[in-house]
Amino acid sequence: MAHQATPSSQKALMMELKSLQEQPVEGFRITLVEESDLYNWEVAIFGPPNTLYEGGYFKAHIKFPVDYPYSPPTFRFLTKMWHPNIYENGDVCISILHPPVDDPQSGELPSERWNPTQNVRTILLSVISLLNEPNTFSPANVDASVMFRKWRDSKGKDKEYAEIIRKQVMSTAADAERDGVKVPTTLAEYCVQTRVPSQDSSSDLLYDDLYDDDMEEEDEDEDESEMESLLTLDKAKYPHA
Repeated sequence: MAHQATPSSQKALMMELKSLQEQPVEGFRITLVEESDLYNWEVAIFGPPNTLYEGGYFKAHIKFPVDYPYSPPTFRFLTKMWHPNIYENGDVCISILHPPVDDPQSGELPSERWNPTQNVRTILLSVISLLNEPNTFSPANVDASVMFRKWRDSKGKDKEYAEIIRKQVMSTAADAERDGVKVPTTLAEYCVQTRVPSQDSSSDLLYDDLYDDDMEEEDEDEDESEMESLLTLDKAKYPHA
């Protein structure tokens, strides 16, 4: 592996990967790009029901720095995305992925930025929230931001933004079929946790060495309720166009 990896970052990533495989976040599938590289993850995001993204299958990469969790990872969509907070190259512009420096001109508080208590779960929840409720104050894609505001302010009568998103959603069907994935289209299907079995049984040996079985397991109920509340809020604010 080309990274100048540190034992602490490897251990942190191994623990998070095991946790996410045992207690997945609804609407996401997590795998390693390569089994031997803990620093590059592939994420598949299912578009939440009752939103413009319903039925979509969006792929992304999370790339972790060697000093994780002290520095934030990057989150880049591989699927073409038209969104106020996603750059043309797929990079997501979101406060939680920005280093915790004091930059008054950014309009962000240091508390809104990355800190070592954040993790992949909080990143995933932040990204799905951002998809449904963009930040138009500091857009990465100005044209998408203007178009989104027209759609929102017209309460869906201006359909240009919605039509672009739906076309992108439809274009993801081929990827889902190629990957053998059935994309959930109802809330009941969406909230079923998608466990991804380990492709390499030898990786369990690594988990045994690095994962403390006596650690208190994270409470997944909080993630479930937060995800459901996000979807309910988004449906109420921006009904499906």
